[in-house]
Amino acid sequence: MELQAVSKWGELKVQNVAPQRNRCDPFKILERFEKAFPPFWTPADPDYPPLLREIPDLPTMLFYRGKPLSHWPPTVAIVGTRKPTEYGRTWTKKIAQALSRAGCLIVSGLALGIDGEAHQATLDAGGLTTAVLGSSLEAISPPTHTALAGRIARVAPLLSEYPPGTETIPTNFPCRNRIVVGMSMATILIEAPERSGALISAHLACEYNRDLYVLPGSLGVEQSVGALKLIQQGARPILSVEGLLNDLGLAVVPTGQNLEIPIGLPDEEAALLNLLGNGSQSFDELVAKTGLATGELASQLLMMELKGLIAQEAGLRYARRW
Repeated sequence: MELQAVSKWGELKVQNVAPQRNRCDPFKILERFEKAFPPFWTPADPDYPPLLREIPDLPTMLFYRGKPLSHWPPTVAIVGTRKPTEYGRTWTKKIAQALSRAGCLIVSGLALGIDGEAHQATLDAGGLTTAVLGSSLEAISPPTHTALAGRIARVAPLLSEYPPGTETIPTNFPCRNRIVVGMSMATILIEAPERSGALISAHLACEYNRDLYVLPGSLGVEQSVGALKLIQQGARPILSVEGLLNDLGLAVVPTGQNLEIPIGLPDEEAALLNLLGNGSQSFDELVAKTGLATGELASQLLMMELKGLIAQEAGLRYARRW
């Protein structure tokens, strides 16, 4: 009997379930769910995240909202404390953007702190990021990340195992972590104090036999204690972005060389992005190369900064953010 093959199901449980199963028509149940709920995947669907099928406690239904992906790229989870230091924020941005330039999908949990930084940095770099919610898709949590969730949904699907109408309760969020880790080939922990929900993700990565990387922090800093203990226990420390990418088997892609010019940009902005494709340029260099008046160029550069296309560096130099 197929029920006997279910993991951790003994003979007594099979005997109790079998009569109920025989009275059910799974296709009618599926049809009823499809009418009642927004779009969702089951493990039988080809669009279900492939690595997620490998974990023992996979979600049987995964609701989604947002732009569908044609395929699941190599996926890396970035997690950490809700109260990061400036050091943690800086390295979250560097790591997320390097991974996105290398073609990875960045997944996190939309929480405050490191999660939000990872999503934001990836979007600013023109990369792909998805969020697994600890709430239903109709009740974004935290509410302050509603706009961020909207940005994510424009490039990739938002995910949740909770159907509409599910009450958002604290225990949902640790459960969400197994999906974040389960769909990822590696998990990166940026910062975590000794008692942190992010440590749940780290332990799940070990349980699921997935790579776990930890950003080393400073001694005496609360946000570093949990992370340093993980390194002591055998987690791989991140010593450089290049070393991390090499460990993951990813190519190091210099800024501005991974993605094509976004479709629909004004010609002037596309031309500036092309000029910045080989590295940063000073304002004076851009004036000379574009022939634009200084005021007009400054206005265009400011607009492109606000769009997240470029960043201003020291010395009034500009570079593409992806």
